Amino acid sequence: MTAPPPAGDSAGAAAPTLPDIPDPDRWAALLRGSQGAAMHPGALTRLVSRTIELLHGAQRCEPLDSGAAAEAGALLVEAHFTDADLLSRAIALLAASGDRAAGAELAGAFAAGWASALRERTLQEQEAIRLAADTARREAERALRESEARFRALFESAAIGIGIGDVEGNIMAVNKALENIFGARPEDMQGRRVNDLVHPEDTPGVWEAYEDLVSGKREHFSFDKPYYRQDGEVVWTHLTVSLIRDDEGTPVYQVAMLEDITDRYRLQERLRHQATHDPLTGLPNRSAFFERLEAIFDAPEPGARFGLCYVDLDGFKVVNDSLGHEMGDQLLAAVALRLEAALRPLGHLVARLGGDEFVVLLEDCRGEQEAVAAAKTVLAALAKPVPIDGHRLAVGASVGVLERPVAATTPMAAVRAADLTLYRAKEEGRGRWTLFDPQRNARAVSRYAVSVRMPVALDRGEFFIDYQPLCALSDGSLAAVEALVRWRHPQLGVLGPDEFIGTAEETGLIMPLGRWVLEQACGQAADWARQFGDRAPQVNVNLAVRQVRNAGLVSDIDRILRDTGLEPGRLQLEITESAVVGPKDESLRALNSLADMGVSLAVDDFGTGWSNLAYLRDLPVSGLKIAGSFVSDLKDSGREQVLGWRIVGGLVSLAHTLGLTVTAEGVENADHADRLRSMGCDLAQGWYFGRPMRPEEIVRRILESDKK
Repeated sequence: MTAPPPAGDSAGAAAPTLPDIPDPDRWAALLRGSQGAAMHPGALTRLVSRTIELLHGAQRCEPLDSGAAAEAGALLVEAHFTDADLLSRAIALLAASGDRAAGAELAGAFAAGWASALRERTLQEQEAIRLAADTARREAERALRESEARFRALFESAAIGIGIGDVEGNIMAVNKALENIFGARPEDMQGRRVNDLVHPEDTPGVWEAYEDLVSGKREHFSFDKPYYRQDGEVVWTHLTVSLIRDDEGTPVYQVAMLEDITDRYRLQERLRHQATHDPLTGLPNRSAFFERLEAIFDAPEPGARFGLCYVDLDGFKVVNDSLGHEMGDQLLAAVALRLEAALRPLGHLVARLGGDEFVVLLEDCRGEQEAVAAAKTVLAALAKPVPIDGHRLAVGASVGVLERPVAATTPMAAVRAADLTLYRAKEEGRGRWTLFDPQRNARAVSRYAVSVRMPVALDRGEFFIDYQPLCALSDGSLAAVEALVRWRHPQLGVLGPDEFIGTAEETGLIMPLGRWVLEQACGQAADWARQFGDRAPQVNVNLAVRQVRNAGLVSDIDRILRDTGLEPGRLQLEITESAVVGPKDESLRALNSLADMGVSLAVDDFGTGWSNLAYLRDLPVSGLKIAGSFVSDLKDSGREQVLGWRIVGGLVSLAHTLGLTVTAEGVENADHADRLRSMGCDLAQGWYFGRPMRPEEIVRRILESDKK
């Protein structure tokens, strides 16, 4: 995407041309002023020309060609331009030229190439030194004096620090370069022990490797390691320690070679800080937060716990839109200061994720109370207005609180759960904290997984229909079947309608899904009618409220009946009481049109809502289905059971008074079936008469009934 031209410029104006990085004259002067004076003029000219060519080429690439910039740094090392002061001035020259961000990136790549080449050269020197030392030992009997002279010359003139000690850890000799690294005199170093040089920030494993080396278990090791100089300052080094054995293979000496990498380390730290911290607030950014969070999961202690407080500012958008983005940025910076001041003393990490979202990470959390206390601290820190440029900006926050055992989740799952909990806090009134609820989170995750997959599930044939029998209570014969849609989800397994129909209604996907169910059910019913004639069952299809109120419902059903060849009388549509609000509701017209076509209608789950009998009188329905909860709950004896059966009997009488057939849902045993039969109930549905089944099982039941 191309950025828009700056305000005030015409849309067709050419983009400004960045100056060359670096300026050729200044670059040549920089090299000539360093080791270049000792080079042949022609060689220096070629070096200047080639490095400028590489740097210019790197700059013109999009994105920056870091490899070309690194090659330029490596060429200088190959030409013996290894002075640290030269590197510092070269980086400053590159970083100060052209676009600030591009210059910094070019300087970083150049420095990386220079450092890598210098390190490779140093390692080669180190290996040469080690080989020379070993050669001197092996040739000692033949030319002891000559080899000792060569070794001493190499030891004293080496550009890297070298120290020799015995396997007990006593320092026996150091060269001038090592004395310079430590800022010490020879007498300050000799006689000391290697263990005296421990630093609190030593790389994990360095001393374990050292013990393995002096005991003869390994020959050498390398680490980046800090030391304290004689003046108390810290110097960072690349340390390589090698073991020297005698002719019998017994360890006798250790040789340590140290390269001063302090400048390179500090440069890397600055670049790392920029990469892991938000430039506006100075807080750790999203990348740093996830790095810290994932570290908790690397090797947790048994029973380890952690907490997250997801924070979103309330009303920030109003400030941003009304007072401008500059004021909004100042507000974010002030909020960050308050959160840092309130939570950092407690040992918690505060990070900015982006926009007006922050997060608090509680490592080694002691339980929900500590996480809730952190959330309350966030709200208290933002309770008072923030004074900015004469304004007193009131900004609150909503906080989603998650506290979990490390072993019970994953970093990404924890973040998603905290985010969902935050939105619950906003939905419940804002300016508050809300604690993570595993059950509500599971439902939310399931709804999300369902809504994401559902748009393509129809195309991929993941839905199918089972049919549940509706039997006549008079003789138990199969009278109808109810079409029940199922979803064979690739990750969640087979889902029933209760697990996805609600989401389909919320997202509007119920329309194409409902149309598909009608097409499949009517097609199946037409096949049974052609195969079995009058013995074929009627098919019942549920309509969602959104379907009933859709203007295209009548035309859709008319088309489906014509396409499948199903007689309208073999289709019954089941609607809920909430589908029709009143006699003037537009959906009532559609239902009347369907009844005129010959399609029968029934009220599903009757008795679960606040039924308006006047509306029921006006509906063009031919049947009622008593909600399964009325029947399935009538299991225990006593007053409640007696009252429940009276209610069921009253519903049956009411329906018959209105000229409607009655179907009882949830019939699970013979006793219930007999009781309903004695009340005059017409049809029954439930596990006693058959669970939802595949179409071929319905065919088998029809064939079995023919044999009786």
